[in-house]
Amino acid sequence: MFSLFQRRLVIALILAASAWLTQAQDASPQRAQRKTSTPYTGDLSIFDSPGREDRLQVNRVMDILGIGPGKNVADVGAGSGWFTVRAARRVTESGSVYAVDINPEAIRYIENRAQKEHLHNVKPVLSKPDDPLLPANALDVVLLLKTYHEVEKPVVLLRNLRASLRGEAKIGIIDRNGNGENHGVGKGVVVQEAGEAGYRLVGQYDFVKGDGMDYFLVFAMKP
Repeated sequence: MFSLFQRRLVIALILAASAWLTQAQDASPQRAQRKTSTPYTGDLSIFDSPGREDRLQVNRVMDILGIGPGKNVADVGAGSGWFTVRAARRVTESGSVYAVDINPEAIRYIENRAQKEHLHNVKPVLSKPDDPLLPANALDVVLLLKTYHEVEKPVVLLRNLRASLRGEAKIGIIDRNGNGENHGVGKGVVVQEAGEAGYRLVGQYDFVKGDGMDYFLVFAMKP
């Protein structure tokens, strides 16, 4: 027979083991260990290759996301501002486009580009890797175009984005299937991570580039 002390010791060990197991499950290996690609820091003009607009069917993408006059849009991972300037023309002067990037050189590049193209509704934002640093309750649409695979803490980033979204906001993610470190990430991984961050999948398309590798996912906030 166990003594009272021994019984209490066993109970304490069981409770401690249970607490440890819960913490280990909450740690989410997917979030902590998923491979990511090194953020691009080279020649930004590479993103403006001829024919890219047709390959990505960017006008169809903007139609699906509801980008039009008066809308406020965030281009997260804006790079050269390739999508930023197209969205800025779509939303007209009555809307705004936040060009978000963690690379100071990209922000300077976009500032100069917006000035040259006389786009006064572009708002460059130098962000943190896990926080877009966008104003609260400001956005109708967010697009991450070929940049999600570079985000080291995607669930944290998406959670931090929520405060900036209006109730019916749409979040678009265009990427290609891959292992995380080869400039692509599996579609199922994106859906899982977005779900953990509080989003639900409302649309998925495979027309982008038509090579069978790219995908276009659309999310909205969960109720």
